[in-house]
Amino acid sequence: MQMATTRRNLLRSLGHAGVAGVSSALFPSWMPKLVFSPRYQNNAPGQRDVLVAIFQRGGMDGLNAVIPFGEGSLYYDRRPGIAIPEPDGSEMAALDLDGYFGLHPSMKPLMDVWDAGSLAFIHGAGSPHPTRSHFDAMEYMERGTPGDRSTSAGWINRHLLSASWQNESPFRAVGIGAMVQGSLRGASNALALQSIVDFHLQGREDQISAVSSVISSLYNIDAPADMLSTQATEVFDTVNMLSQFESRDYQPANGANYPDHDFGQGLRQIAQLIKADVGLEVAAIDIGGWDTHESQGGVGGYFGYLAGNLAQGLAAFYTDMRDYMPGITVVTMSEFGRRLEENASGGTDHGHGNVMMVMGGGASSGVYGRWVGLSNDVLDEGDLAVTTDYRDVLSEILTKRLGNDSLDEIFPGYQPVMLDIFQSR
Repeated sequence: MQMATTRRNLLRSLGHAGVAGVSSALFPSWMPKLVFSPRYQNNAPGQRDVLVAIFQRGGMDGLNAVIPFGEGSLYYDRRPGIAIPEPDGSEMAALDLDGYFGLHPSMKPLMDVWDAGSLAFIHGAGSPHPTRSHFDAMEYMERGTPGDRSTSAGWINRHLLSASWQNESPFRAVGIGAMVQGSLRGASNALALQSIVDFHLQGREDQISAVSSVISSLYNIDAPADMLSTQATEVFDTVNMLSQFESRDYQPANGANYPDHDFGQGLRQIAQLIKADVGLEVAAIDIGGWDTHESQGGVGGYFGYLAGNLAQGLAAFYTDMRDYMPGITVVTMSEFGRRLEENASGGTDHGHGNVMMVMGGGASSGVYGRWVGLSNDVLDEGDLAVTTDYRDVLSEILTKRLGNDSLDEIFPGYQPVMLDIFQSR
């Protein structure tokens, strides 16, 4: 294999991107793309939860995920083709949570977590900004500054920077996927990881020595004295750490069976990173496809398929990580919900209020938030109103489970209201 990279060409290729893109230039295209955090000290592992942040991109229909069947005709008359039947014990009906709200039947795998007391739903949650634009809503939510573009950093990134501890591991923050999620972007760089298997070089062991030789000739990786050599050293350190993971041979605990789709396999990799004790503090992962303008379906259909994928992945993760869950917090969010009324195409258009889910040892099962109902006088332009700012949920996670009370830096200008969903660590 030939590699024509030189230090000068590398610097030219980086331009204004800084060291965050070093790994893309160092490695050929078939190798994984890495982004590295600066080295820190004084991390105190075991005193805080690992956060797993899940973004449901496209705008999930929270009214068909956690069904307000107690609203009666206010719900059912507006959704004649896609409404989920109220609980009656059948497989085609909602799963009763508390006598008023029910879970979509495709999400039945999560009922064991609910019964264990470790699954909470926050209804009427979301961003207070009125936009129904996917791009704007996701951007504001991931920045943690609805309506304000004065900062480009994400809320998780500001959490990492403002924490009273720091962490030298390149695995401090990991985004599962081809790109680092917006919530992770900022001065404290994160690692973008598509697949642990990629780090085994897809069986191309004959090429790793050639890659190593070329990079070693360009950089003083044994005793780095400059920024680029330091970054090259971190590339080697990270690949060496990941080379110890036998992802294909990983055996989940407790009989857990991760579904064979991107979301399920992404959670499987997060579980492996947590068990490997490599300094992971935050993992972000997406599950997309929730923009159900047409043919959404009720119990079956596309929405049921997506909801089933979400539930199967989360249930497998919970089962696999059962012994670790007292120190893990999982939170889901979506940029906005869907309109209350079904449209003429058998789907739902962009709405406002939605459902968030939290799962973990510190959560107490229940349906939280200030539910005001579905009558016309409390709807927000025909949509479920946002009565719980999503930052309230995240703030409680940050303070009670992650040990960071610098909320004025993470969510500048916002005063959160705690919902008492979590026990303090």
